Amino acid sequence: MADFSWDIRSPLDRALVAGPYGAQGDAGVSLTEIRDFDLVQVMARRGKAAEMVKAAQARFGIAAPERPKAVGTADATLIWSGPDQFLVLSKGGRHSIEALGSVFAGSASLSDQSHARVLISISGEKARATLAKLSSIDLHPDVFAVGVAAATSVDHTSVTLWRAKDRADRQAVFNLLVFATFAESLWHTILGSAAEYGVTITHSEELA
Repeated sequence: MADFSWDIRSPLDRALVAGPYGAQGDAGVSLTEIRDFDLVQVMARRGKAAEMVKAAQARFGIAAPERPKAVGTADATLIWSGPDQFLVLSKGGRHSIEALGSVFAGSASLSDQSHARVLISISGEKARATLAKLSSIDLHPDVFAVGVAAATSVDHTSVTLWRAKDRADRQAVFNLLVFATFAESLWHTILGSAAEYGVTITHSEELA
């Protein structure tokens, strides 16, 4: 029997070409993909939401978000993804589905989304303007502050969107989790929306 070797490749391997894109001059948008992360969907079992919340508090030291927010710990981000459910984003395997199995045993069902989703990060002075063309979400800083999240659509593609910590230059950072099947299409759509502002595309980054 022949031996098979499987290489893990990002759905954006072909689409992500590092360098400038669109209008010349100072780029208004920075765009990159974040790779090598663990992503686990945690969904409360019927009648077990309170137990799930207690288990999350014990594990992470913070309450799991019960409304559209993303909350961070030293080594994980918990992202609201719907009523009585949230995503655990981390790296290094500490909060992988295997590690969380015993934590939520009996209170929640878990689904490993690590290779089912692509994480795109968009930032810069024109990041809001870029996303405003593609989504009906109000991204004004008075409404969509750091830590606010939404399960929404961008150009008719379902995404989990949240505002991460600002960059060192105080420009906003928005993260989008999208199903791998639609990642390349969404990437090109975002590039098209941002082209008039100038885009800096960088090779994939690791989760901060």
